[in-house]
Amino acid sequence: MSSKTLATAHGTIELPAFLPDATRGVVRCLDSADLEAVGIDACVVNTLHLRHEPGISVVERAGGMHRFMRWDRPLASDSGGFQAFSLARSSGGSVHVTSKELAYRRFKGDERHTLSPEQCIKLQFDLGADLMFCLDECTHPDQSDDAQRASVDHTIAWAKRCRAEFLARAERLAPEARPKLFAVVQGGTSLELRTRCAGELVAIGFEGYAYGGWPVDDEGRLLDAVGRTAELLPKDAPKHALGIGKLDSIAATHAQGYDLFDCVLPTRDARMGRLYVLDPDLDAALQSGAKLSSYVYVKDDKHFDAEGPVDAGCDCSTCARYSRGYLRHLFAIGETVAGRLATIHNLRAYVRLMRALRARPS
Repeated sequence: MSSKTLATAHGTIELPAFLPDATRGVVRCLDSADLEAVGIDACVVNTLHLRHEPGISVVERAGGMHRFMRWDRPLASDSGGFQAFSLARSSGGSVHVTSKELAYRRFKGDERHTLSPEQCIKLQFDLGADLMFCLDECTHPDQSDDAQRASVDHTIAWAKRCRAEFLARAERLAPEARPKLFAVVQGGTSLELRTRCAGELVAIGFEGYAYGGWPVDDEGRLLDAVGRTAELLPKDAPKHALGIGKLDSIAATHAQGYDLFDCVLPTRDARMGRLYVLDPDLDAALQSGAKLSSYVYVKDDKHFDAEGPVDAGCDCSTCARYSRGYLRHLFAIGETVAGRLATIHNLRAYVRLMRALRARPS
């Protein structure tokens, strides 16, 4: 049985662990008490979004993100870099990268904002996060070789500056209150670039490392770069598979050496009425490599008078109390509690998978 853990100032995270995205300080449809009841050990907030709404100063005055959202368990914060790129590209904004920093406009007509390695670390300290991430330049596998090389150059240089800023701020805290800093390995699909990036980051030295960049191909299959990146990193260092969220992909990447996962997928699917049903013999499915889950589209008319729960093997409060027919009814009338009940169920499926993975021989 695996006994790997990650100690933080706000408690110990049992590994592997799935961290739901509390993007703006909330996991959509749930409050902190719901997350605790589901069995979530930690969650991750979005530094860039919180920077703009409500503003980091508001969070600081509230006593930090833990007190602001009433979450007493471990909290991770991203660097904000990936969100600057994705937000700008999806909303008509723009992003410009230099060796010094990145500059971005979130949407057309927005004012120009900058984010440097030093700023990104300061923002994460101001949030009071337990797990922090270095600023990196994220790329898509389809981008040119020159773009991938430039990304690695920036990622390494920024990581050095992030580490220096981190150490300067961390030494002001008591040892038990100090956060942990993760570096992000970039390099696209190039093993040469991934090897160089990982090697330089390991030489700098971090408490953990993460896979950065696009993790799947056009068919949704994991890229070879995901597993190869894990092989390049210290075996005992915690590894975060950023953005990998499908249940089967989590199981596969855990087998490759990853311990931490985050994604909006289970909560987004829940709000759409797409609910997970785990294989009734999860241990056997993990051992054989069989598909771990199927879906119930609870909005479908066929569930109109269904009496059973979404998943007969699930121990969540939704399945213990409500039928598929009732959930379909809630979605049909646009009742907001439908999203809450569905999200509780989907996140519990992830907790159940994490516990099954922890129980497997290491």
